[in-house]
Amino acid sequence: MTNFAQMTPEEREAYAERVAVLNDRLRASPNNNLLGRVVMTQGIQAMIEDSGASPFWIDQGNLLRIVRDYSDFTGDNDPYGQRDFGIFDWKETRCYWKIDYYDQALVYGSDDPADPAVTYRILTILRADEY
Repeated sequence: MTNFAQMTPEEREAYAERVAVLNDRLRASPNNNLLGRVVMTQGIQAMIEDSGASPFWIDQGNLLRIVRDYSDFTGDNDPYGQRDFGIFDWKETRCYWKIDYYDQALVYGSDDPADPAVTYRILTILRADEY
């Protein structure tokens, strides 16, 4: 297990950057099943249109593009510098995306989010009122 209390500020910053790079990689390639997966809540799924004029994959693609391109990281929404949370508006609704870190069996939290060999990421896209 990673012990932040024993890290120097420089080590914590380097660690956070390693985690951030892996998070960015998942956001850029959401189908990279080795790093993790993307899920959408029922609230988001209910907002996705599926009609002849607008097949569901158009809305899903737009959501994934918003998450991939997100760059509005601040001290308020990214206090640890890991780029694991974002806030955006979609279809006039406040939405979030967040990344959680699990062990490879998806049973427990990861002991080391900077190590992709022991961490599986779940990126969840959700409406703010579902948080």
